[in-house]
Amino acid sequence: MLPWRSSALALLLTLQFATGSWAQKCQAPDGKCDFVCDCADCSDELDCGYSGRGFSCDFEQAGMCGWTDQSLNATLYSWQRRQRGPGSLPHSGPSSDYSTGTAIGWFMGVSAVTDGSLSTAVLVSPEMKQSSATCRLRLRYFLWDSGHTGLGSTPLWASVLRQDSLEAIVWRPEATDVRGWIETTVFLGRIPSGFQIHLHSRRSEGGRAGDVAVDQLEFLDCALPPPLPSAECPLGMTACTRGGCVDERQLCDGSDDCGDGTDEKNCEGYRVCNFEESSCDWDLRSPSKLRWVRTNQKDISVSDPLKGPGRDHSNNSATGHFLYVTVPDHGLTDDWATFQSPYLEPTNASYPCKMVMYTHQFGPRSGGLTVLVADRKIYPVWERGGALGDVWVKAEVEIVTNSIFQIVFMAAVRDFAYGGICIDSIVLSPECRLSSDNGTWAEIIPKPPQNPCAKPDKLCDFHRDCAGAEDEDKCGDFSSPEGSSGWTDASIGSQGWVLHQNVTSQEEYLYVSESPGQQLTEAQTRTPLLGPTGPACTLSFDFALTGNLDHVGELSVRVIDSFLGVQPKLWEFSEKNGTGEGAWQHVNLLIGARKYRFQLAFEAHAEKLPPSAVIRVKNVYFVSCHVHYLPSSPTGLSCNFEDGLCGWYQDNSDNFDWLLLDGMDHTIGIGRSLVVDMWSPSLRGTFGRLVSFPQLPDLSDNCLVFFYKLYGPNTGALNVKLLDNNGYEAVLWSRGAAHGNVWHEAQCPVPHQFTNYQLMFEAVRSGFDGRVAIDDVTFTDGPCSVPRMCSFEGQRCGYSSSGTVHWLHRSGHTATLTGPKTDHTLETEMGFYMMVNTGANFLPPGAMSVLTSPVRQGTTKTECVRFWYHMGGEAYPGSLTLYLKPVKGERVKIFSDSLNQGDVWRHGSGNISSDLGDWQLEFEVVGSGGLNTYVAVDDIFISAHACEDQGSKCSLERGMCSWSNSQNISVDKLDWDWTSAEAESHYLTPPEDHSLGTERGHFLFVPSSNRTAAYESAQLLSPHLPPTKDTCLKFWAYKPQSSNSELRVWRLSEGRRQQLLVVRELGGPWRRFDVNITSTEEYQIVLEGIKGTSGVMALDDIEYSIGVNCANKVTDSLTSTSNKDNAGGIAASVIVVLLLIGTLIALLIYYLRTREAIMDGAGAGPSSSATGFSNEVYEPDLTQDHVNIPPMQNHPMAAGFNNVTVSFSAGAEEMEVA
Repeated sequence: MLPWRSSALALLLTLQFATGSWAQKCQAPDGKCDFVCDCADCSDELDCGYSGRGFSCDFEQAGMCGWTDQSLNATLYSWQRRQRGPGSLPHSGPSSDYSTGTAIGWFMGVSAVTDGSLSTAVLVSPEMKQSSATCRLRLRYFLWDSGHTGLGSTPLWASVLRQDSLEAIVWRPEATDVRGWIETTVFLGRIPSGFQIHLHSRRSEGGRAGDVAVDQLEFLDCALPPPLPSAECPLGMTACTRGGCVDERQLCDGSDDCGDGTDEKNCEGYRVCNFEESSCDWDLRSPSKLRWVRTNQKDISVSDPLKGPGRDHSNNSATGHFLYVTVPDHGLTDDWATFQSPYLEPTNASYPCKMVMYTHQFGPRSGGLTVLVADRKIYPVWERGGALGDVWVKAEVEIVTNSIFQIVFMAAVRDFAYGGICIDSIVLSPECRLSSDNGTWAEIIPKPPQNPCAKPDKLCDFHRDCAGAEDEDKCGDFSSPEGSSGWTDASIGSQGWVLHQNVTSQEEYLYVSESPGQQLTEAQTRTPLLGPTGPACTLSFDFALTGNLDHVGELSVRVIDSFLGVQPKLWEFSEKNGTGEGAWQHVNLLIGARKYRFQLAFEAHAEKLPPSAVIRVKNVYFVSCHVHYLPSSPTGLSCNFEDGLCGWYQDNSDNFDWLLLDGMDHTIGIGRSLVVDMWSPSLRGTFGRLVSFPQLPDLSDNCLVFFYKLYGPNTGALNVKLLDNNGYEAVLWSRGAAHGNVWHEAQCPVPHQFTNYQLMFEAVRSGFDGRVAIDDVTFTDGPCSVPRMCSFEGQRCGYSSSGTVHWLHRSGHTATLTGPKTDHTLETEMGFYMMVNTGANFLPPGAMSVLTSPVRQGTTKTECVRFWYHMGGEAYPGSLTLYLKPVKGERVKIFSDSLNQGDVWRHGSGNISSDLGDWQLEFEVVGSGGLNTYVAVDDIFISAHACEDQGSKCSLERGMCSWSNSQNISVDKLDWDWTSAEAESHYLTPPEDHSLGTERGHFLFVPSSNRTAAYESAQLLSPHLPPTKDTCLKFWAYKPQSSNSELRVWRLSEGRRQQLLVVRELGGPWRRFDVNITSTEEYQIVLEGIKGTSGVMALDDIEYSIGVNCANKVTDSLTSTSNKDNAGGIAASVIVVLLLIGTLIALLIYYLRTREAIMDGAGAGPSSSATGFSNEVYEPDLTQDHVNIPPMQNHPMAAGFNNVTVSFSAGAEEMEVA
């Protein structure tokens, strides 16, 4: 037993030692914030500017990953942790954060600038340990000049502050003014000591809150090479003294890849020049007037972030030296500059002269860099055009020549605002031997370029401007003789693109190969600037990912827009697609309409280099890309989207696209429609736009008819706009907020146009939990008929004015002394309505003003017109009468009112019985000599059914009756929405409604999704009700056990709320509640649903009985309202009664003949109510007769055994149901 115990003791001691060593390492200060998880839970990497194994920060936690605002004067300008917040789209800042894509997500944004002078805000990270040469920070930034005061030259930049060096600038984004998040990479590089990152923003007065912001930071490949499990390094790698291995290609390359300098030791024979002490033996003389200079960032500027590279390569500091060329202060005379090596001995293929160098080509001044060899002649051996970004890029050149030669660097500089070209850390291999013989040196004066046959913006615009089409030759299209050479490798990492050309077989393709760059980024090849393009522009190409690996790599296509910046990937492919020649696959990729010049880029990453993994692209062609080319569309703008977009296309300057969705359409129910899912977690930005092909001038009015859905508790908005030739946008039609899970018909008048124009559907992502959809678009000649709904947002819907004084199309924002301060639709000052001044100085007593609708085709059915009206002023606003005016015959009064109703919108309705005759509506106002008085109307809605009794029961089978969602964002942020279990595919709902007890029955609900903040509310409002001694409110509620939502019932009067009921726990099936309401003044009932973190809250069968309490006792004397006439409604009621009698007789005869039981019928026809685009009743089909719902059958939940009755009086506080 003793040997066994000794072994166990030894094992225990070993484990204890190992555990102690691990814990010791985990707790060591040197291991904190070094991009390596030493602790099992990675707690040593918390609050390091990032947190945890992902080394990322999304600012969702209040600790901000350790970042702090250290602005010198935070009261004037500072960084703050911010949210967009609920409610309407803000006037400044992002529409959402980047990480969650919602209004409740957090980001870091600046405050508003409160001082006239330039102010700087500084956000500082915690101290991080040393970083590797490949270290980079990927972040998302936002720059938008919402106040139109100018972003300034330096609205955002990043710097690194080390313990032993001056602050060094590492990133300056291109200034763009686009309302959207942009992804970028900050190349931090090798930093040998502790450092902090500073994010700066400098702006002057006028800068608004949130217009400069950052989010979703990710630190990539920042750790030094880790020790390997085995003692020896793999083949082709070399050991570092501190542990770990590096590739042999990284030896003696001027970069500390090991982290301890091991890879840069033992480099005898190499000629290294880091320009710290001098220019070494490089000759900086140039035949041109423009010269290279040896300098450092400190000498260039420490106050202007746009000047210089910010740091050198050798030391990654502001005091390190480099060679630099840019536009001189006195202006540019020559646009090129050279410097050269001493004379070098001839070389051969076995022992070539190898040169490693690091270049920094930043900003629009960087025209390109070329390395030439000058022996008996001068010729290029390496070149990089344009700008490569704010990064030092490693390059290698091999030179083979049988003559004495010099290496010549030539830079091209453009006369723009900022930028330049730098070179540092030049390393020549031992084979680059100095020569004592001067040789015969070719003259280093570049030949001037030929005069171009086209202006720069005409090159590669898909139109031949030159006689020989030279302007379209080197643009990347393989059908041109030199088209393939238009693709330029822009890779900065260890993989790059190479053009393979076989003259014999005339085969050419692009493929991914090894590259000298040190960054661990994708290989990228770009076209020159292209376009602009038309909507049919397509990129056609073949590709192959082959090899002996299961996963070969990735290939993608991206657009780099000259104005909008780097765009998200258009297309990508992963894994592999076969072996050999049969692996080629063809792609037709829609590029679409691009307003601005742009580049196309192929990006790729191979898991291994050829032949293990081969990525190739060939047969690259641009198809139908000219900006004025429009494909033929047989149906024009009319489209059901079953076979594409017809005469419409996606706007590529917006934030997201409309998507074709199968299985949900208006046309056939299972076909296609166009949707924007606001609940999609991948959606970012504010706008998604669908634009029509340009339309010719038209001197007659037209009508755009379409069907749409706006569904969800936090949906957003849908606009129709008209765009003219100058880019001016005019809103023609607008809807927002919840409209129910049902299709609605819309008619949008399009006024006559004297110039070419376009139409646009615009989805506005002001909400984050809903769906916007369109289908069955029709563009017809002639004006629209009376639209079924008109909110007067952006248009008058064809309504015209006549009489002594005209009706005004206005908003509360434009109101002066008279008129409602808010509209009814949006409940804001920005919402529109129609109003007429009825003061004696405008409309004398007895004078009339009439608002007339367009003509609508008659029908045999009785319809209902519902509207909201506002009558106010100091006294006697006059009378409002609504007439039905047949085209032939006398008009019929269907509604009237003449009281001063106070500062509230009221609901009015009347039945329309036209007996197949065409008709119009006339809102007639007669003056009565008032002072500062007015009458306004809003949200006119024509339902396909007769009006219901306003005080009767609402089963919600035909809509919301007279109930409406509040759109006042100061009181709620969500909406009750209307759906059925059968129609629902996204949200959790009750399995059946209460009215019918089936999946087809309808109800109102508020879901608890994670797209909106918990505990936000949705308020459902009744119409204004008269004072009462006792009125009974009855409704059914559903809330499962899993839901932590809450329901509250309020009485609202003159802006004051009194709570009547709180429902927190139901935990089961539908349950009825009865509430007695007493009020000495006019009031509204408010049903408020408070969203929880899970589950659902639903309502059904809402009823109130004015003047009758819940014990069925009459408490108020019945009074008639003589001033509200409804002659048309009475006539319609008589007709309906006669029809019902006839129907009953027919049913009785049928029953007597067949003796069969009549089966129950269930229908879900929609009905009507007060509307606008928020306060509406949902109409699934506005053009066809609906199935009548039979009398409600006995349902188990209607037995009354679970009713809850609540009596309320003025002294009671609340009743909580648990």
